[in-house]
Amino acid sequence: MSQRGLIHSLLLAGLLILGSLLAFSACGDDDEEEDGGATPGATEEADGEIDISAVPELEDGALTIGSDIAYAPIEFYEEGTETPAGLDVDLAAALAEVLGVEAEFVNTGFDGIIEALNTEDFDIIMSAMTVNPEREEVIDFVPYVNVGTGILVPTGNPEGIAAVEDLCGLTVAAQLGTIQETFLREWNENCTEKMEIVTFDTNPLAVEDVRTGGSDANLADFPVAYVDAEASEGELEALDLQIDPEPYGIGVRKTSTELKTVLEQALDAIIESGEYDEIILKWNPVAGAIER
Repeated sequence: MSQRGLIHSLLLAGLLILGSLLAFSACGDDDEEEDGGATPGATEEADGEIDISAVPELEDGALTIGSDIAYAPIEFYEEGTETPAGLDVDLAAALAEVLGVEAEFVNTGFDGIIEALNTEDFDIIMSAMTVNPEREEVIDFVPYVNVGTGILVPTGNPEGIAAVEDLCGLTVAAQLGTIQETFLREWNENCTEKMEIVTFDTNPLAVEDVRTGGSDANLADFPVAYVDAEASEGELEALDLQIDPEPYGIGVRKTSTELKTVLEQALDAIIESGEYDEIILKWNPVAGAIER
């Protein structure tokens, strides 16, 4: 072979090799395009999301929650901060994460919280609100935990309260607008010697009234009474008695049917994942998990 022929052959071989490399590179690009260039796992996440496209309340990317944040361990501010914590706060965050939005709490007085929901001050209520027929006439609920009423008394139970009947003739404190206030007023009709029922804007004020001797007992949700006793440094105790366990419910406007549906789906999702049980155990071991 001549020198010119040899050079021609080498050039041809080089072109063939370069072409092969380019073809291989192109195949690799095609593979990436077929994968969509997506982050690994993105498809699986999309398959697991709850469809909120028909929920107008969530279009802004937030689930706004009305709550009276003074009711430990259900909802309260961490000491020295404006950061809410508690059972409802953790459950709301878990529900919001499943829905792909942010949970935002709006501190609201309990006595006017249903009216504030219906005037669209926020999307839902999560505020240790017990489901009852009177409230169900005005708003809808998604039940999420069962809780009874507890009785908080000075340590040693000086009035010897062992049952609801023993409250007759005593001064009993409760938070304004709660089922405990309603219960006390209804039960008072059975008392020969009437109770003096005193109400306060927040539960901590009612607890303080018992601690300072103004009231003989305070009625509140049992987990709240339990925590108040634990925090009293031995001054108060919660009686080993739960009255009429009933479910707490997430309050939803009757017009918010799509929102109620996706909240039910989100609750089912965190129950199935086990996150619900973890939150209940963390904050509220004396309450009962719901069955769905």
